[in-house]
Amino acid sequence: MVSIHFNADEIFRMAEQIERNGRDFYARAANRTAESRTAQFLLGLAAMEAEHEKIFAGMRAGLSEQERKATVPDPDDQALAYLRAWADGHVFDLRSRPAEKLTGKEKVEDILRIAIGLEKDSIVFYLGMKDAVPERLGRSKIDPIIKEEMSHMSSLSRALETLSHQPI
Repeated sequence: MVSIHFNADEIFRMAEQIERNGRDFYARAANRTAESRTAQFLLGLAAMEAEHEKIFAGMRAGLSEQERKATVPDPDDQALAYLRAWADGHVFDLRSRPAEKLTGKEKVEDILRIAIGLEKDSIVFYLGMKDAVPERLGRSKIDPIIKEEMSHMSSLSRALETLSHQPI
């Protein structure tokens, strides 16, 4: 059995891709929404995802040389292409075009519930990926990603709770 190991740098690259995917999801959802206040709210979520991408890029920039060390030779950046495909296929899967399934008649609460589910999926994804990163390659650096994703889910949950008391 072949075991695939990743380093913290690769995981942060994946995290950045997942945030880009989330940004695109919210932007597409905003374009499908007829209600302007809802569209503005969704564009705000897209901007939040863009900011999270910057946070992860900053965290990646702070990694040590050891945590950036490739686990296998990859002169053609095939590993990065693989990671991007994996991120695209597992969290905020844009190939399935989830925003395309929106009719524009969904309530913002429905979109938030979808987003909360996607954030939960991303947390589970990173917990699984953490096991694929050996300690010497930065396993402990994955915890801040998980905590950030948990804060995303918490923010979305608070927004959903607020909506139950006053609509956007």
